[in-house]
Amino acid sequence: MPDANAANSSTGPNLDHPTFSIVKAAFAGKKFRGTEFRGQSTLIVEPSDLHEVMAFLKSDPRTSYVFLSDVAGIDYLNYPTRQIGRFAVVYNLISFDRDDRFFVKTFLNPSQPTDGIIDDPALYLDSVTDLWAGAEWPEREVFDMLGIRFRNHPDLRRILLWEDYPAHPLRKDYPLRGRGERETYKVVGRTSA
Repeated sequence: MPDANAANSSTGPNLDHPTFSIVKAAFAGKKFRGTEFRGQSTLIVEPSDLHEVMAFLKSDPRTSYVFLSDVAGIDYLNYPTRQIGRFAVVYNLISFDRDDRFFVKTFLNPSQPTDGIIDDPALYLDSVTDLWAGAEWPEREVFDMLGIRFRNHPDLRRILLWEDYPAHPLRKDYPLRGRGERETYKVVGRTSA
């Protein structure tokens, strides 16, 4: 992926979104990448810098991304092009002042096998619920489906599956038909619920 420093390079993409230069100036010592695709701009940050950059993007009047529209997780296992990491978490930010949408992405690499429910210390990010209260449920969904945990989340527990579910089903190494959960699932009728 091109470096955000290559924004003015004739060989790199046209990274002309003003937020790129504002973030680059505010965090001169940090490593960033940037992409644009079909008019959508994405800033790629290191996991350790994520919370600080997100706080800046919300509070700085030049950016003013006061609305967190969504948080999504992606598993890039066997993706046809090389990625920075296996998992990504993407934040969809909106500035109402400028009617502007901006994406922030960070990549994580597991340090342990991902075919089970192992608590991997490499798959942790700082929660942004202290910045946007609406991040609570989307972060829980990313945790539930992909096993990425969020430090300082006020209520990090499964949101779609039951607590004892033995895996994170949106990981691409999880079998499409599951591991027998359907066969052992207890059907609850209307009268016994």
